[in-house]
Amino acid sequence: MIPGHILFRPAARPAYGIPSLAAARCAARPRPLRPVAWGGQARWPTPTRARWESTTTGEERSGHIHTGPNESILFFDNLFPLKLNTLIWRPWQSDRDLSELLKRFENHSLGIMDPINLVKRAIPPTVPIKVTEIIPRLKDGGAFVKFSHPSELSAAEIEGTLARLLQEKPIKPWFNPFRGIKAGLVQGVPWLEDLYRFPKSRVRVEFVAASDTEAPAELSQESLYSLFRKYGKIAEITSQPADSKVLPKFAYVDFVLVRDAIMARNCMHGFVLREQGSKSATKLRISYEQRVKPHHIWDWITNHPRIVIPLIAALLAAVTVVIFDPIREFFIKAHVQKSFEFTNSRLYKWFKRQTSDIFAFRKRKGEEDILNALFTHRKDLIESIRGWLLETADTFIIVHGPRGSGKKELVLDQALKGRSDVLVLDCKPIVEARGEAGTIRKLAAEVRYRPVFSWANNLSSLIDLAVTSTTGVKAGFSETLESQLVKILQATAAALTQVSLSRRDKHDKDATISDDAYLEAHPERRPVVVINNFLHKSEDSGIIYDKIAEWAAALVQSNVAHVIVLTNDTSFTKSLSKALPDRVFHQVALGDLSPDVAKKFVVSHLDPDDRPVEAAENEDGEVKVTPVITEKQRRQDLAELDECIESLGGRLTDLQLLARRLKIGQSPKKAVAEIIEGSASEILRMFLLTNKGPGRDDDRKWSTEQAWYLIKEIAGKESLRYNEMLLSNTFASSTAPGASSGEAAIDALANAELISVKSSHGRPQTIRAGKPVYQAAFQKILQDIVLKAKMDLNLLTELAKIEAKGIDKVEAELSLLGSLPKQPPQTVERVNYLLAKLQGSQSKIVAYEKEMGELKKILMQEA
Repeated sequence: MIPGHILFRPAARPAYGIPSLAAARCAARPRPLRPVAWGGQARWPTPTRARWESTTTGEERSGHIHTGPNESILFFDNLFPLKLNTLIWRPWQSDRDLSELLKRFENHSLGIMDPINLVKRAIPPTVPIKVTEIIPRLKDGGAFVKFSHPSELSAAEIEGTLARLLQEKPIKPWFNPFRGIKAGLVQGVPWLEDLYRFPKSRVRVEFVAASDTEAPAELSQESLYSLFRKYGKIAEITSQPADSKVLPKFAYVDFVLVRDAIMARNCMHGFVLREQGSKSATKLRISYEQRVKPHHIWDWITNHPRIVIPLIAALLAAVTVVIFDPIREFFIKAHVQKSFEFTNSRLYKWFKRQTSDIFAFRKRKGEEDILNALFTHRKDLIESIRGWLLETADTFIIVHGPRGSGKKELVLDQALKGRSDVLVLDCKPIVEARGEAGTIRKLAAEVRYRPVFSWANNLSSLIDLAVTSTTGVKAGFSETLESQLVKILQATAAALTQVSLSRRDKHDKDATISDDAYLEAHPERRPVVVINNFLHKSEDSGIIYDKIAEWAAALVQSNVAHVIVLTNDTSFTKSLSKALPDRVFHQVALGDLSPDVAKKFVVSHLDPDDRPVEAAENEDGEVKVTPVITEKQRRQDLAELDECIESLGGRLTDLQLLARRLKIGQSPKKAVAEIIEGSASEILRMFLLTNKGPGRDDDRKWSTEQAWYLIKEIAGKESLRYNEMLLSNTFASSTAPGASSGEAAIDALANAELISVKSSHGRPQTIRAGKPVYQAAFQKILQDIVLKAKMDLNLLTELAKIEAKGIDKVEAELSLLGSLPKQPPQTVERVNYLLAKLQGSQSKIVAYEKEMGELKKILMQEA
């Protein structure tokens, strides 16, 4: 124990008016006085009250400790845990919070762990010193102890005595049982700061002038080693480069242990010395320095972006494939096999079997009768599709026909009825999506490709652009729309392959053959891919249809799946032939329903929601269910259906519209008249009265005059010869800005469904109305005298321009021939031909002008 009571000198309050850790007052109980032997003399300290009332920033918060005669300072290390200091030392915490921590140690009888008790134990009674002040340094894990000593005893002798005693009987704190407390004499002027700086194993030793009149001398490595080696093992001493202009001069001293650097910094900061051979004194200013560790790998990575960035992109792609591709294939496979659908569960099937007899007589037969009436006359087509699905021919099955002809219902509800492994890929939402991210998201939704990160493509593009602009090399993080589509379709193909092989059993007779041979030998076990709305808006999404066609061709060529393509476009062979150039497609052409079937279809639609049935038991005990003819179906005006359906035609969508109008009480004639009127208005709005301008007429491949010419001709003849239309001036020599070649204009009008082109032996032969109701709509349009006069006037104006253009060419050639100095006899025949052609064109213009005059009178007289 320290003799008597240790006297602590009061000091100023800490910064911000908050008592510091050292400001905690520790009241001590009075102890009996006892003499202390030192050199044969007894020294009795004055009894007083022990207290700890100092700040971590020194006297008057100046950052320094002042000593008087016969006073020195010791620094005791390893009193506080360094790691704990970094956890509890926060800018918003004060010294009072830390002092409370030590108070809790004392209150819980942990006095042996108290840092102050460690200081008491480190100074034995045999050392004749009197502690006057203790300043804790929580960041440094120690404390400064200010003491007074007899004049006949030097501070260096006291330091040596304490060091020898602590080495013989080490005092080890509870948090560091492998290292004892060390004590060092402060030879300089310690700087007590509360900055947010933490100890490091490297210290920066700056050489500054001891006085304003002398220049500092730079210490050698030998001098630095002799000064700092006693505080701990030194790993390296690095002097400042000779050509460095940085002032003041400095050197780095790297210690092996952080606590050794702490001891050196607190004991030697502010130490003044004069190196041997130097005329000026040098003052050491020491601070902690963050050691910059060599990062060779990181430096190589940052210095070689053209190699590293593509490698990172490839690594990310590989990780994505390994992690996400199996998940995506699982979802696609589950979607094709309908694994998560409730209707395929055993519970649902069992419940359906148990309740089928109960609801047999109440079963609604309306929908079944509609389908029977619709597909009875197409039974041969359905059987053809089913037969093709059993063949091994690696080609497409094409089902084409006008919109509303029932292609999807024919394939999905009839030909593929009861088949489980069916994948439907609808192209319409894909090509109508906005932006590349929307296209990727829609395609993924069609095949249940998940998870999909469509938004990441835009972010990757920005990263790729930034890397390219800074390093000059493309990072490869972003992917094009084409590569994203291919990735989704490849994952779908892999999932379809798993579906095809899922029914393979090791007990089969052909279990030993390869997968390719197995798929080729069992076409009935391949899934079916139905591509609906193929070539929908094909002029805007060519790349999408090309990739889908190539993917479908790969499926059929590798015997992975059957592919059925549903399309309204008559030019489907151009796109599909690129993917399968050496194959003959299986084609099914759907037309309109016959009048008898159309009538049955409309009648069966009158009461589809609640149609009663009659049940009768025959001789064999079987129950036969017969629909009951309702009152609505016995209506007298249904006799008009034969005449009305003849005008309406057999288009499925038009028949459904007629049935809905009949259900609300309209007569067949009135319903058909309104349907024809609506079709006529639709034709006027889309083809004849379209305003010219950007985004409307400029994007069309046909002109209004060409559409009117076909409407007028079809209304009178019903069927036109394809080549005859191409030879007419309206299509062969059109001068309209939106018109293209004659074939392109007719194809565009056919895709817009104003007309339909019938082929014979692979070549276009006849032109008809786009759907049967349009024939009546064309005739309805021609009944409008004003509209007919206006459109005929535009058509005649166009024809007059064509003839005038021909006359200009003839006159230019005649002018060229007339400019010859002599008229050779060989030009006589050419001149006569040009003059005859000029006369014919002029005669046509005169006739057109006369007819245009009559049309103008009609427009001026009629409202």
